[in-house]
Amino acid sequence: MQTLPRALSIAGSDSGGGAGIQADLKAFAACGVHGMTAITAVTAQNTIGVDAVHAIPPEMIIAQVRAVHRDIGIDAIKIGMLGDVATIEAVVQALAELPSDTPVVVDPVMVAESGAVLLERAARAALVKLLVPRATVLTPNLPEAAALVDFELDGDGGQPTAAADPRALALQTHALGPHAVVLTGGHREQAIDIFYDGDALHELGGERYPGGATHGSGCTHSAVLAARLAWGDTPLEAARWAKELASAAVRDGLAAIGGGAGPVDVLGVMDRSEWFAGRSRVGSNAEL
Repeated sequence: MQTLPRALSIAGSDSGGGAGIQADLKAFAACGVHGMTAITAVTAQNTIGVDAVHAIPPEMIIAQVRAVHRDIGIDAIKIGMLGDVATIEAVVQALAELPSDTPVVVDPVMVAESGAVLLERAARAALVKLLVPRATVLTPNLPEAAALVDFELDGDGGQPTAAADPRALALQTHALGPHAVVLTGGHREQAIDIFYDGDALHELGGERYPGGATHGSGCTHSAVLAARLAWGDTPLEAARWAKELASAAVRDGLAAIGGGAGPVDVLGVMDRSEWFAGRSRVGSNAEL
């Protein structure tokens, strides 16, 4: 009997190990879920910026999803960096081959922590029209939600001009078609996520950690949410888990790694590093 939930990340690779599929796999592991990947792009990236992006051919993206579905199975999906229209269309085709009730978390990644653009402006229309309505939960931050809503309203999708009220913006974003929306609070004065599923609006509060490391925080949030959906949580329950674990990962983040925003730490790597540093290699296996 299959007892270990299985979650698939469809996203880009971060060579610095802080965001993208690397962050997603860490978050899946932290939630006790087996993680799998369908890589959409390879980035040459560190904590300071993105030097280069290489898109994976659409047919290879579809092949990755088919391979893991055929053999291992998929209990939930997290979608991150997509980059261009061809990639979005490939992901939509891959999803069409899966059971229609497979939970899908869409993190509409547009800009990296360093400021690099990760979604072509022309691709925003495809994201809104083809993928957002397929989402079980859509997890934009404030600028991403405003950009998606503005694109739907005026076809521009440039600088956000949508309502500044986050509660109103959550409702507007939900009107684009996802089952539920989590408007994350990282860009607000108070770190409050807003959950809305068309019936009820919930504010999910939490601490802000200005001294923490934030690279990969959005990826970690959406990946935890997908992992909890794989466990069978409701979207609201999963959103509460995502808020708690992503906040703790920022608090415990690896600020000393790199010259920019350091990566979040959802696995407690620093604690593990200190533990191993205090023990010799000889005879250490018995203590693990």
